[in-house]
Amino acid sequence: MTDWLAVCRGAVQDVRGVLLELPTRDEREPVVGDGEGGDETTAVDAAAEKVILERLSAIEGTTIVSEEVGVIGDGPLRIVVDPIDGSLNAKRGIPFFSVSIAVAEGETMDDVTFGYVYDFGTGEEWVAEKGKGALLNDADLGPIRPKEEIEILSFEATLTSSVAEQAAAMVGLAYRLRIMGSLALSLCHLAAGRVDAVCSLKAARSVDIASAQLLVRERGLAIELPEAPPFGAAPLDLEGRSRLVAGATPEVCERVFAALSR
Repeated sequence: MTDWLAVCRGAVQDVRGVLLELPTRDEREPVVGDGEGGDETTAVDAAAEKVILERLSAIEGTTIVSEEVGVIGDGPLRIVVDPIDGSLNAKRGIPFFSVSIAVAEGETMDDVTFGYVYDFGTGEEWVAEKGKGALLNDADLGPIRPKEEIEILSFEATLTSSVAEQAAAMVGLAYRLRIMGSLALSLCHLAAGRVDAVCSLKAARSVDIASAQLLVRERGLAIELPEAPPFGAAPLDLEGRSRLVAGATPEVCERVFAALSR
């Protein structure tokens, strides 16, 4: 049996080394290509992915899905990895970005059995195992849950134009907006009850959500891809099929998505 927690902690150290080698925006932000997921690949993205793939590729029987290079291998165990979720924050030196790794025994969200997210800003480590709950820094997340009346709503995947189009629709639904820059971490904060709902303003991809969604679901919270239901059948690939909404209950998700769809 692979010790996935040890693997993920090793990956964190790999990426930490990259960040030390590329300490400033000058080294991190040059564009070095286009990723398979459709976004530009920066130097820090490419370097982080290289070291993580070297570690994960040594594990036999795996298929790896990664943001920049796409799908590697054809093994029965699927590893979905975003070496840096929050790339813009990372390249600008804003301490809110993460490494996100999910392990699945099949090809859909329902098949994810292990999720890991590490916040390079706070040093917080978020871990979930299917059927065994969710942990923050090795401790249970406790009883605090998101509020059903939304005090804080996290927007993600947010071009200025998208925020301008959607923010007015949230008046009366959410008291405050937060735009943090890492969908994986925003979902972790939802799991801990730090925010009350999360929505992405463009289609979410599995590399952004596969690990953190397990924390949300292990907490008994709601998470949906309403334009491509059901959530559990969503493929673990690089295609974005639907915007994401998540909150305390399915009713909260319904209210948020209805507002997004006006």
